[in-house]
Amino acid sequence: MRPARLDDSAANAALEALNLRIATAWALQDGKLQKTFRFKDFRTAFAFMTRVADSAESLNHHPEWHNTYNRVQVALSTHDAGGLTTLDFDLAEAMEAAAAEYAAKT
Repeated sequence: MRPARLDDSAANAALEALNLRIATAWALQDGKLQKTFRFKDFRTAFAFMTRVADSAESLNHHPEWHNTYNRVQVALSTHDAGGLTTLDFDLAEAMEAAAAEYAAKT
């Protein structure tokens, strides 16, 4: 069963908790959880995306993302719930873990 959509208050609280735990800057824009990751080069950005793909598959929750050279722009929402759910924040945390792994290798 998919998680229920978070109301604005719950989404803002989850965003604040996420940013406190990982000391980074995710933002809520246009009803989506968004961030741009920057890496050393294209190869590292692509490796990050490949690593995150495994997490997305295990969560059965897939990101909206765009890659340009060393940047990966991410916009998360749960389409079948019509907004943000806990899955979006779970995937954001998995992305942060992957980004930290690739930052340590550069």
